Amino acid sequence: MESKPPIPPFTLETAMQKVRMAEDAWNSRDPERVALAYTVDSRWRNRSEFPVGRDEIKAFLTRKWARELDYRLIKEIWTFAENRIAVRFAYEWHDADGAWFRSYGNENWEFDANGLMQRRFASINDLAISETDRQYHWPLGRRPDDHPGLSDLGL
Repeated sequence: MESKPPIPPFTLETAMQKVRMAEDAWNSRDPERVALAYTVDSRWRNRSEFPVGRDEIKAFLTRKWARELDYRLIKEIWTFAENRIAVRFAYEWHDADGAWFRSYGNENWEFDANGLMQRRFASINDLAISETDRQYHWPLGRRPDDHPGLSDLGL
């Protein structure tokens, strides 16, 4: 049986760990890696798309990161209980024409007994920003531990 610790029921510490692990995986921009955190039949709502299962999740993420270039993400825990975690997030990216955006959103996550995410519901809004308004300047990949989080940045 696949397992992705930490597993529910979550404590504040393990829920925060789960959030950071998700942020790190998404900042890798590797659909194969990210998809391993979800059950084989995971159900999503992401904007107007509704991927079901790892293959559809991988295809979704491949399209996403081909369109959202130089993607950098910060997630922050909002609340948790038992096998559920709610997060808020913001990420910065630019399109093929060089226009920059900051996308804000909230996610509700539900995990199975093995710590794999079985449901993910995301609501996201995009804000066009100038390149000088960017706040995420770390090299592509994992956000450095000393980089401010969303609350520290006033986001």
